[in-house]
Amino acid sequence: MAITITTPMSREEARTLRAGDSCLITGTIYTARDAAHKRLCELIEKGEDLPFDVENAVIYYVGPTPAKPGQAIGSAGPTTAYRMDAYSPALIARGLTGMIGKGFRGEEVVSCMKEHGAVYFGAIGGCGALLGKCVRTSEVIAYEDLGAEAIRKMEVVDFPVTVIIDSEGNNLYKAGRAAYLASLNESGE
Repeated sequence: MAITITTPMSREEARTLRAGDSCLITGTIYTARDAAHKRLCELIEKGEDLPFDVENAVIYYVGPTPAKPGQAIGSAGPTTAYRMDAYSPALIARGLTGMIGKGFRGEEVVSCMKEHGAVYFGAIGGCGALLGKCVRTSEVIAYEDLGAEAIRKMEVVDFPVTVIIDSEGNNLYKAGRAAYLASLNESGE
């Protein structure tokens, strides 16, 4: 059974989630990829305000395609998360509680997640058209010059994700692989 999350997501709520939990997110999420993350971190370094409040926010690593008639957004599949690893710790320290992407995260990001109470969700690559249907509204709020990589504020309903790395550092990718290898040993393969 999926856990329902309504954003904003507090650190306390993030700390209740465990690697492997299936979740459905409803509420506001923001989009940002590496170019936008770089600009956000430059603002943090200068002590300037960010274009949105990252406190208790969830950022989706996506560069969606243009919307078709009657849709808020086009295909919205996840981007490889490690591209944001250089920037994520600064945002987590500012209060970011959730990140959505695909693929592994570096140890510095995981350490920061453990320290501050954040989680990394995985969305399924290749399902971008289906994920886009969970988006009810989409509005560019910053860095329009980045095109598909601009920061968007999106309202989503029942956006499906899985907790890949929880706030204790448990990693579904590592645990799943270990369980699979153990099952091979048990079956004699």
